[in-house]
Amino acid sequence: MNYQSIDEANQGVIQHVLESQPFLLDVVPAKSVISELNGKVLLHSGPPMKWENMTDPMQGSCIGASLFEGWADNEDDAKKMLEAGEVKFIPCHSVDAVGPMGGITSANMPVVVVENKVNDKRAYCNLNEGIGAVLRFGAYSDEVVNRLKWIKDVLGPALSKALKQIDGGMNVNVTVAKAITMGDEFHQRNIAASALFLKDIVPYLLTAGLPEKELQEVVKFLADTDQFFLNIMMATSKVVMDSAAVVEEGSIVTALSRNGYEFGIKVSGLGDRWFTAPVNTPDGLYFSGYSADDANPDMGDSAITETYGVGGMAMIAAPGVTRFVGTGGFGDAVQTSDEMREICIANNPNLAIPTWDFQGACLGIDIRKVVETGITPVINTGIAHKTAGVGQIGAGTVRVPLGCFEQALEALAEKYGVTAE
Repeated sequence: MNYQSIDEANQGVIQHVLESQPFLLDVVPAKSVISELNGKVLLHSGPPMKWENMTDPMQGSCIGASLFEGWADNEDDAKKMLEAGEVKFIPCHSVDAVGPMGGITSANMPVVVVENKVNDKRAYCNLNEGIGAVLRFGAYSDEVVNRLKWIKDVLGPALSKALKQIDGGMNVNVTVAKAITMGDEFHQRNIAASALFLKDIVPYLLTAGLPEKELQEVVKFLADTDQFFLNIMMATSKVVMDSAAVVEEGSIVTALSRNGYEFGIKVSGLGDRWFTAPVNTPDGLYFSGYSADDANPDMGDSAITETYGVGGMAMIAAPGVTRFVGTGGFGDAVQTSDEMREICIANNPNLAIPTWDFQGACLGIDIRKVVETGITPVINTGIAHKTAGVGQIGAGTVRVPLGCFEQALEALAEKYGVTAE
């Protein structure tokens, strides 16, 4: 062990997080930066997953991606191909990427490129498609596939041309620090950050040499998409936590993710190993006509934001969203963040929250504290219909299963030779 104690190692993890300098550099085809995306390969959210264990929405996303890539001409042929095992599945987390909800990412989908300037480490995430019937929630109609093609052919290249005009890329820390004071918690609410991104990128879009029609379409899409910044924040959280994971010691959670079948966590002192337990189903509010009976179990890599200490961990930063996720009012938001503080070892001074008397967001989930208190992290999340093709039906919160932390703690005890008296 390179540190005198687990506590000292944990402080090393925190220091790496605080020193990170994530910059948004570019938007590029996924296959150009993720070499594993060659042939019939799809990335998915959460721990490793087999087709037969995927719930309907994730399978629907796979069908949509297959149609988008031109591997099949219709839904039936796509499903036969997937059932026959002709497509290889890889977790996003295994290739420096993250993906929301189903997490399905294919070779020709554009991804944001976020680099930590401290160590040149990079992370990737696909682009937010907007709301309604979208691939990430399992929809795969012609409307969904055509939107994906527009994102590939118009939105992605436009953003790339704009970002390349910014010397050194866009400083994400600056946007995040501003947006958290404007009421974003960066998982369920990204309205402020998305507006700030739009404000910063438009001058460069105007000088990118885009055809007028495409310029109008891109600006309108960004203006209409309140959650556009979420995917940038996911890649940012991924690169920051991967940078902290180089410590390879201690008991700090470096990844939280789920695939609709299992919830998985990674821990700084336990390398790339997943610790999993059956995933829970979110509690929350449902759109008109839907109820909890329609909900799919929890899924998505977006919980990487809670790993970084925002999202549900920073509920108090976004009192405007508490009713949307069904957590009650302002007092409940305070209670949630106060509770999350009990399982973390620090606060992030770079993310001061005005509505929390300017305390920094929670930072450093310690698996020892989770098991000792029985308090598990709160995740803010969207809710997908359990049937493929329907899409999002609500939003809410979900807890990480305690079993993930219990298994990780046993493994950590074994690593450090600790035995119970």
